[in-house]
Amino acid sequence: MEEETRYCDYCGVELGEDEGTWVGDSDLLCDDCVDDHCVTCDHCGEIVWNQDSEDDDHTFLCRSCYTDYYSRCECCGVIMHNDCTSWRHDLPYCTDCFDECVQEIEEYNYKPEPEFFGDGNLYMGVELEVDTGGKDDENARILKEIANSGDEHIYIKSDGSLEDGFEIVSHPMTLKFHQEEMEWEEVLKEAVNMGYRSHQTSTCGLHVHVNRNAFGDNQAEQEEVIAKILFFIEKHWAEIFKFSRRTEYNMNRWSSRYGLEKTGKEILEKAKGNYTSRYVAVNLKNYYTIEFRLFRGTLKYNTFIATLQMVQKICDVAISMSQEELENLSWSEFVSNIKEKELIQYLKEHRLYVNEKITIEEDEE
Repeated sequence: MEEETRYCDYCGVELGEDEGTWVGDSDLLCDDCVDDHCVTCDHCGEIVWNQDSEDDDHTFLCRSCYTDYYSRCECCGVIMHNDCTSWRHDLPYCTDCFDECVQEIEEYNYKPEPEFFGDGNLYMGVELEVDTGGKDDENARILKEIANSGDEHIYIKSDGSLEDGFEIVSHPMTLKFHQEEMEWEEVLKEAVNMGYRSHQTSTCGLHVHVNRNAFGDNQAEQEEVIAKILFFIEKHWAEIFKFSRRTEYNMNRWSSRYGLEKTGKEILEKAKGNYTSRYVAVNLKNYYTIEFRLFRGTLKYNTFIATLQMVQKICDVAISMSQEELENLSWSEFVSNIKEKELIQYLKEHRLYVNEKITIEEDEE
């Protein structure tokens, strides 16, 4: 029986008895067409069409091997085996680009999926603005190394309101975790050593986010507690103002008050209806959190922790007390139930541990 004549499936040239290479399961090509239109996978050795491959200047792979074992650097485009790939925010980088191209300071709108640290119901996320020390990637890297031992506890972002610094942002944590597990004292001390300032600027604030579901299982329950938080702050505005360490100008610009009404619900309705800006004492624009924007920035550890303790205490009384009980609660009664040593020290330093006449004076720390 006469043998069937074979032809190249690409160019049509007649092939000899021992000529031709199979590409995939169905295409028989001459050597010239293989050289011109195909590659050999460096991983499995299979010959595939150019359009079915992934390559750079040094590596040629079939699509299957690339998908299963390799990635392409987000910065320079080089192909790397996954065992040699550095990952950041689920994006792959080669070693050189990870060291040189990856920015430690995220853009202002960067917001990762929150991770919750500590056991409890109420979590606080911190935004601490620092300035004058440089918008410096290496400084940001060092601060993150101190804080992020095993887990990402903080990330660092740009902030257009700062002149030469950045914003240190924590994932949500319980007060106990902030105090006992987070390396805040070392982070703040290192920031000072790097030349950053927070209190001693006109640009920096310390903002504290609290999860709304700590206040109740549904919106009605949550808003009842939030209304009492607003009432407490407005009723004791003079003391809260002094606690904040802000100037009157900065308070009005970045965290203005809503104004005292007869009940917390009235303040809440006014806040929901008449305020479109987030630059208020307690910002209610976020879906999952409320944001305490009252406080001036600080790199003093005792002041930092005392601020978180104060936020916790305000939330605690709003959760546990009725509107009538809050109306009858004096500042001296409120502070008399405080046990945290950092907060007591801070209140004494600022003459807020008793219900006395409030005088506003600039603080240095």
